[in-house]
Amino acid sequence: MEKKLYTLIVHSENIAGLLNQITAVFTRRQLNIESLNASASAIKGVHRYTITTWSDEDTMIKVTKQIEKKVDVLHAHYFLDNEIFMLEVALLKVSTPKLLENSLISKTIRRYGARIMEANPVYAVVEKTGVTDEIIALRTELDAFDCVLQYVSSGRIAVTRDTAEHVNEYLEKLKNE
Repeated sequence: MEKKLYTLIVHSENIAGLLNQITAVFTRRQLNIESLNASASAIKGVHRYTITTWSDEDTMIKVTKQIEKKVDVLHAHYFLDNEIFMLEVALLKVSTPKLLENSLISKTIRRYGARIMEANPVYAVVEKTGVTDEIIALRTELDAFDCVLQYVSSGRIAVTRDTAEHVNEYLEKLKNE
């Protein structure tokens, strides 16, 4: 089966230890979590986890069903990239002396739509918001200049292309029962 990058969105109550239960499902299936983001959702009292992993669809169906069986999980749904709007944020700390001596570094930063957030005589902090491929491409190009001192990237954040979250259907069904 062909592996694709899936984004799993899980809505749950905000209960301590639930994230550990969710990640254990991935561990049992020997799936590596590429990124993970936990946050509040648009629905008061409902927490949201956005998890990315490389998998095949059959495995994602099983993972999603296993996660939905957890008592405090309200709903889980997986998506391919074309079904969601997504972003990540990366921060790169680059050497200021190298930045000043090589104008190609600042041109590269601007070409990727990144911005310098702070600069001092030792380092500059560059922020890039975008999709994973853009962030990786920027980092690869800056690495070639041997100027990157530190790098960190957030987990993916995503919203569906649907008008409402899938958990809304679940909550409406509960209300009607």
